[in-house]
Amino acid sequence: MKLGIVGLPNVGKSTLFNAITKAGAECANYPFCTIEPNVGIVAVPDERLQKLAEMYKPDKITPTTIEFVDIAGLVKGASKGEGLGNKFLAHIREVDSIVHVVRCFEDGNIVHVDGSIGPKRDIETINLELIFADLEVLERRIDRTRKMLKSGDKKFQTEIEFYENIKTNLENGVPVRSINFTAEEKLMAEDLFLLTSKPVLYGANVSEDNLSSIDTNPFVNELKEYAAKEGSEVMVICAKIEEEIAQLEDDEKVEFLNELGIAESGLDKLIKASYKLLGLISYLTAGQPEVRAWTIIKGTKAPQAAGKIHSDFERGFIRAEIVAYKDLIECGSYVAAREKGLVRSEGKEYVMNDGDVTLFRFNV
Repeated sequence: MKLGIVGLPNVGKSTLFNAITKAGAECANYPFCTIEPNVGIVAVPDERLQKLAEMYKPDKITPTTIEFVDIAGLVKGASKGEGLGNKFLAHIREVDSIVHVVRCFEDGNIVHVDGSIGPKRDIETINLELIFADLEVLERRIDRTRKMLKSGDKKFQTEIEFYENIKTNLENGVPVRSINFTAEEKLMAEDLFLLTSKPVLYGANVSEDNLSSIDTNPFVNELKEYAAKEGSEVMVICAKIEEEIAQLEDDEKVEFLNELGIAESGLDKLIKASYKLLGLISYLTAGQPEVRAWTIIKGTKAPQAAGKIHSDFERGFIRAEIVAYKDLIECGSYVAAREKGLVRSEGKEYVMNDGDVTLFRFNV
């Protein structure tokens, strides 16, 4: 699963990427500093793993991971090849979801591609370019389907009407992700692989001076109002501070966050929110050799979840012995949880929940 970090040039994308991955992507005060996308795989913060480690004393702790891609900045006309538009659109097409970084602070020393700060305008610049690219895809699909309609099969007429509906919404500035589809239409839309169908998480990048006055920051409030209309979430971060925090050792990081009076960094919150944006959850396995989080899509059944560990687990699945993480911690041990009847035996139709501490039984 990949998340693309996008935004206009000089909004803090690469600085945020550096903080997320500590990968040292080049950052500079000029447009198109990022040409080829930087890729980083990072651990998803999960305090449950440490709690389980205290209980099981494992040799190893393995968190789940998520992949971030730092994509080149976009400018007006990208859908027609302006700037690095063609590269941008090709790279964004390959990711599953988008983290859209929006600059929400003023600084005369950092140039803005449009000369001023305007979150709504900046978002619409990118959204319009994605919409234009989607309209081209749709027009080609409609033309091809009209030709197939000559065969007399009425299903092609239904498809044309469906495509035309999406086209009308796009022409009115409505991204595909904001259109209300039936279950069947949703599958048809997924088959189009449209850019505006990708879920979006907005990152409001503020300055260090703004951190104590986020509620009164007009740029952040403008962004939140825009995001609310399309049902998207906004995470407020200071990319520069997060980059500095990322360079600290764990104990120094905790001390620094305590001084700020916060439990976790904005970056940790952003990574968790990104994981959630992809519709992912984690189940947990725990034992002396290893405590580990496993990534699955929400709604995954037990045998398929077992297959994430090894294909033999899915092929020879018998049952899953499951205890909720909260119950296990409250009981203090797996044995105590079993004695209280909190360890359940689940079969092939069981849908996994986030935080299920699981032992799979299988036979091949």
